[in-house]
Amino acid sequence: MHATVNRQACIRCGLCPSLCPEVFILPEGETAQVIADPVPGRCLVAAQGAADSCPTAAISLH
Repeated sequence: MHATVNRQACIRCGLCPSLCPEVFILPEGETAQVIADPVPGRCLVAAQGAADSCPTAAISLH
């Protein structure tokens, strides 16, 4: 499974890296980024939680 972040939709709230730091980071002054591609199997539930919790639905898993 792969994760993507729609950088135009990301509002930098910091929720995704707090829920799944193995997959998402929030660099200073930038939008959220995916750092694990593909998403490791042990992180699938957390990554899905981050996607489901994103206030702007900027994260997609495919």
